[in-house]
Amino acid sequence: MIASLMSSRRFAPMFWCQFFAALGDNFLKNALVLLVLATVGAEENGGALVTLAGAIFILPSFVLSGLGGELADRYDKGKVAQRVKLAEMGATAVAAAGMVLHSVPVLFVALFLFGTLAALFGPVKYGILPDQLRKEELTGGNALMEGGTFLAILIGMIAGNYASTYLDVPFSTQSLIVAALMLSISLASFLSSLLIRPTGAAAPQLAVTRNPLVSTFGLLASLREEKRLWVGAIIVGWFWLVGAVVVSLLPTMVTAGFNGDQSVFTVCLAAFTVGIAIGSLLAARASHARPNLALVPLGALLMAIFCLDIAWIASTAVPAPEPLSAKDFLLSTGGWHTLIGLSGLAVAGGLFIVPSFAQVQA
Repeated sequence: MIASLMSSRRFAPMFWCQFFAALGDNFLKNALVLLVLATVGAEENGGALVTLAGAIFILPSFVLSGLGGELADRYDKGKVAQRVKLAEMGATAVAAAGMVLHSVPVLFVALFLFGTLAALFGPVKYGILPDQLRKEELTGGNALMEGGTFLAILIGMIAGNYASTYLDVPFSTQSLIVAALMLSISLASFLSSLLIRPTGAAAPQLAVTRNPLVSTFGLLASLREEKRLWVGAIIVGWFWLVGAVVVSLLPTMVTAGFNGDQSVFTVCLAAFTVGIAIGSLLAARASHARPNLALVPLGALLMAIFCLDIAWIASTAVPAPEPLSAKDFLLSTGGWHTLIGLSGLAVAGGLFIVPSFAQVQA
């Protein structure tokens, strides 16, 4: 099933559209974070600005997700994806200008634009799967989307960290190369969206609410009336909460717990990403005609166990006297214990989220 989905126009264009979108988002976020820390300094207001950057990117999702859902229902989801990705190229041009100019304010504007477009694109990328795939294909499709998204996040974070080292001088050749790379990623996402098969409008008579807050709270009220959807939404939201906490605390654990350098953080993030992919594929193999919901409580239990294990590692870790490299980290007992814990947590997360998402869509 996996191979057939990746070669099918019913799925592959949407997969690559989302892959390049996640890659570009995380490339920008991580380049911005390191640029802020280098420009402002972690001892001054750098930490507060990094937190603000995360809030600026996430806030539009809360305000505009309801509107994004209405647009996805009112119009053809493929057409909505194409319009959003076309607008995203404009946001990428703003980000590219910020990188060339070495301007933190311009990059914050770009980050807000990316967050706004991600909020409008989110309902499309998951709502389109039930339109394009058969019910028995939903679990496999979600497994590929989750695994591909986390892989794109990993690549984007590593590339953003690497690219930030070339942004110390405005109008440098290196900054122009980084800007061109960002524009190329955005163009790849837009071109992929052009290949998405039309779905038709699910609710062509739907009146789009002018006030986005009204549409968001109306959506929540509708979810409360449908118990299965409400429980599914809470399950999915809880997964992303846990994932956000893990990814946000991981740098602190690496630096404060082990005195690890950037390479150690990259290794830990890679272990987490590979674990998500493995767990997602295992969930797909365990589901056939319909999502295997027995995996959800099992995944939740395993996530809890591995979270406690990682907490124990963090509480007992002794920082190295000198900055720890990835090689030294891999040669240490604590390093392997950490990687096993992160991988186990991620595998459990894949088992938990893939059938949950597929069941909500079904």
